[in-house]
Amino acid sequence: MLQGMVIGYVKTDIEELLSYVALFVPKIDNWSVCDSFCTGLKFTKENKERVWEFLQPYLSSKKEYEIRFGVVMLLDFYIETEYIERVLNLLDRVKHEGFYAKIAVAWAVSICYVKLPDSTMEYLRNNTLDDFTYNKALQKITESKRVDKETKNLIRSMKRGQ
Repeated sequence: MLQGMVIGYVKTDIEELLSYVALFVPKIDNWSVCDSFCTGLKFTKENKERVWEFLQPYLSSKKEYEIRFGVVMLLDFYIETEYIERVLNLLDRVKHEGFYAKIAVAWAVSICYVKLPDSTMEYLRNNTLDDFTYNKALQKITESKRVDKETKNLIRSMKRGQ
């Protein structure tokens, strides 16, 4: 974990930073290390398009924590108007049976809703998420203190498999 945290503080060019990230990602073996690592990669803010490109293979990986890394990076740095459609499209394409990959997607969808409700509501009405991930995203939205009671009731009514 320490190695991952240090990477975020290294002062060098983006390509060298991404090479360090690429070497560390395969070492991620739990959600805590993954999420803490992603949070520390603040250089993403100044290198959005390059990091976006770098993340793409992770979002289609067969490895659970590589997917989680990609999803948490989206959640931490890309849930904003300029990227929302691309983020939701990528989240919809994540297909992995791993619990921590699914929970990351659900968490990301819920944050998309909290930050950009109109775009995300449209997505919630038309997506290909599996039922577990979709329902978990709805649950996380209703648990948010930034969503009003009326909206929470609407979100609850959208649950699948009732």
